[in-house]
Amino acid sequence: MPSSCQEIRQELIECMLKSNCVLVKRNTVKECFKAEHADDVPTECQSIRKSFAECRRGMIDPRKRFRGNATQ
Repeated sequence: MPSSCQEIRQELIECMLKSNCVLVKRNTVKECFKAEHADDVPTECQSIRKSFAECRRGMIDPRKRFRGNATQ
């Protein structure tokens, strides 16, 4: 994975590992992303996940490919 999204990815992993879904309920991070566990994931992690998805989407968007993933 290119380094432009690597920092956001790492931040998302760290946030999820600190969430109640992983610590208290003993789910995997993958399971916590499912809709049935959405209440156990903090809004901070949900917003980081959205940013990560936008970063990944921007990598394949031909309009942004030459400009890079600039933060807004």
